[in-house]
Amino acid sequence: MTTELYHVVTGQRMELGQVIHMDEDYPTGVYERVMAKLPLVEDMLAHPEAYAGQEIEHHTDVAIRELAMEAVRREHFPQYPSRMHSLYASSSLENARCWFQWFTDWGRPTLQIVKLRVDGRVFTGNANLCFDGTLDEAENRQKAMRYWQVGEDPDGERPIWETIADGRIEVVEIVHEAEGGGGEDF
Repeated sequence: MTTELYHVVTGQRMELGQVIHMDEDYPTGVYERVMAKLPLVEDMLAHPEAYAGQEIEHHTDVAIRELAMEAVRREHFPQYPSRMHSLYASSSLENARCWFQWFTDWGRPTLQIVKLRVDGRVFTGNANLCFDGTLDEAENRQKAMRYWQVGEDPDGERPIWETIADGRIEVVEIVHEAEGGGGEDF
């Protein structure tokens, strides 16, 4: 199925006509950061008592979450793309503009918004349902299930939609080019 999405480009500009093939063999930044923490996460989850009371560092916390997300996806939602092997996008230009502004406000180099044609799997979830990983595997899996089911936000927050896509992804339009190094408002 072909889908049109919008992507906020950070790091390196994209070009009109550029094609990316996202699949389980494509090593995204998310995947690389999670794999770098895998030995530590495996030890933490195998021996939670040894880590009890310690603050979990941000990238380790994210790795715990993403590993739980991937396990639940593979088990219950294999029709959806993997968060670790996908391009993050938006289903509307309005939503992409919001992400562009958030990235800019966070100080992330934000370069473009591009329109994409996606021939692959697509999933839209509520980014508010991403969670801090814990040493409790059952709790992590329960929260991952809520994310993939696009369940209710326990805090009652308005959804922040994020779309992930894999497969053949082509840049079909450069919608917005940031001047200079990026980061300006619309």
